[in-house]
Amino acid sequence: QVQLVESGGGLVQPGGSLRLSCAASGFIFSTAVMSWYRQAPGKERELVARITLLGDTTYLDSVKGRFTVSRDNARNTVYLQMNSLKPEDTAVYYCNALLSKYYWGQGTQVTVSS
Repeated sequence: QVQLVESGGGLVQPGGSLRLSCAASGFIFSTAVMSWYRQAPGKERELVARITLLGDTTYLDSVKGRFTVSRDNARNTVYLQMNSLKPEDTAVYYCNALLSKYYWGQGTQVTVSS
């Protein structure tokens, strides 16, 4: 079955960096549009970044220039490099695969605080 396992979250100071990874299995990774979403306490889940089969990317306006999404089809993994982190980036980050329907990982907590 489809599995998405996120890793790389944690506590970081403002201005710091983290790289999230999402290891995928159970489907042909190269055929899936992969995305990162996040959900902060009391807020709705929002799309942070998306990468298509051809490597085209889309970003939430507030993370443009700071976050970079990439994929390694040989490793069945999608990444989210997050630089210049801000307290408002604090959230649970979820990996998402779009196949015939949406599939979700379990999420990884990112906390930006001094």
